[in-house]
Amino acid sequence: MAWPFIFRSRTANAARENRTELVVDTLLNNAMMHSDTLVTRAKEGDQSAQGKLVQLWYKRIYNFGFKFFMDHDLAMEVSQKTFISMCKNLPSLQDNARFKSWLYKIAVNYCREEVRKKKGDRSLSFDVVWNRDAEDSPKWESTGQRYDNPESQLHRTELADILQEALSELNAEQREVVIMKEYEGLKFREIAEVLNISENTVKSRMYYGLDGLRKILDRKNINKDTIGYEL
Repeated sequence: MAWPFIFRSRTANAARENRTELVVDTLLNNAMMHSDTLVTRAKEGDQSAQGKLVQLWYKRIYNFGFKFFMDHDLAMEVSQKTFISMCKNLPSLQDNARFKSWLYKIAVNYCREEVRKKKGDRSLSFDVVWNRDAEDSPKWESTGQRYDNPESQLHRTELADILQEALSELNAEQREVVIMKEYEGLKFREIAEVLNISENTVKSRMYYGLDGLRKILDRKNINKDTIGYEL
């Protein structure tokens, strides 16, 4: 019977694909960290450099837009507008070291513009509500989760729906910071630059946002004991 062999082959292939994606992401992240030269050339009107910046940052900006709206078309719209604006306004960027926060600020502004047209709701990992001190990347974005069994995937979907509803009850300022911090993994300093507010204000909104989520879930009697299955 060939099933065990097929299973092992599929598992091995999945592991290889996962490793390949991690290598690609690492290379992209390294390139992003050393993109000052590209930014300088792009600011001078070098279209090749502008194109490379788009290639480097497109995935991050698209993912931000998609998680903000949970909608492919809106994420594409925001991404396209963001990079058109980037190319047009790069000469106005005075400090190349602030390129990342500057780019996210453009994306955030276009997301807000779309929100005014159509309200967008997002989802959040259940665990982060009880882990407000973490500065790490979101745990629910672990690449291994894409290979969860169907039952686990169903549970995650149910939790995402629960938290999406709770997140939508937060005020806009708190919701925005929680998404940027816990979805995109931006540091408090970077969020402060993007939103043009103090770092303490970012931390305050984050604290009250997560505290608000806990209270909303408590009110609905939803917690790790009552949810009915292991997170």
